Amino acid sequence: MAVTLPEAVLAQYERFSLYNSPYPAHDGGCAIDCYPGTLADGRTTAAPSPVAGTVRETRTVRAPPKPYAPDHDHLILLEPAASSPLAGRTVRILHVEPTVAAGDRVERGDSLGRLVRAGFFAPWVDNHLHVGFRRPDQNPYRASGSLPIDLGVSVRPLEWDGTGRVRSAGDTYAVLDAPVHPNPGAEFVGVGADGGVIDGGLPHYDGGGLLERGESLEADDPAETVVSLNGDRLGVATGRTIAWDDLTVTANGEPITGVSLFCARDGAFGAKLICPDRRFEVGTDVRVRARSSDER
Repeated sequence: MAVTLPEAVLAQYERFSLYNSPYPAHDGGCAIDCYPGTLADGRTTAAPSPVAGTVRETRTVRAPPKPYAPDHDHLILLEPAASSPLAGRTVRILHVEPTVAAGDRVERGDSLGRLVRAGFFAPWVDNHLHVGFRRPDQNPYRASGSLPIDLGVSVRPLEWDGTGRVRSAGDTYAVLDAPVHPNPGAEFVGVGADGGVIDGGLPHYDGGGLLERGESLEADDPAETVVSLNGDRLGVATGRTIAWDDLTVTANGEPITGVSLFCARDGAFGAKLICPDRRFEVGTDVRVRARSSDER
């Protein structure tokens, strides 16, 4: 049975994604990554709790070894308050070095600690809380088998023609100034395609999601939909989960790793190009396409 996250929960964060991850916990949208945004000095450290409740346990856990990150992470288990719409589930939170301890009571929005980067992160991924939900009869330490998540907030699909100018860039990514958020702070938006919003790493993660389709996760015969963007076929969605085709994404005609797609309410929203092998200078005009790998 799916867990619905109310608007009051999601509105604490500037961005979120159900599918933009290579880890099985996100398969079918069974976990959500919540991005709180940046502090005044540019750091992203505050970790607002998604729910009010009691800390059940904190522990240090192993993370995949990466040369740019520690080999450990932190797990926080929360029991939502009885008054919470999420009562009766256990909340699993990763990527936060806790300043709370077992038995502590927290309100929704209280900081749980300091956001950290671990080996679970690709180098282009921004700091965030990874949040999942378990039934009382499930092992709370495991990620697989977590409950699917529904959104209690609408996400507005934005048209994007695949073009934009580089607004900011790092060693492994570049962010375009398009599509433009029409109403920053007031609503969540995402890149629109086929009557929905695309969520996921295209195509550098195995699949993605097509949100805002208006279909139940428990439909007996979820419809299959071919998902395309600007005439480029991306894959097939069964229910809301997309299996990408064998694709190559290009920027100005040259291959890149992919495009990071998510839902956001901040004014800095724009398509994020994943390009660890290429460098795009700020101000560069870019055209993005997704083509069948057989065409290259």
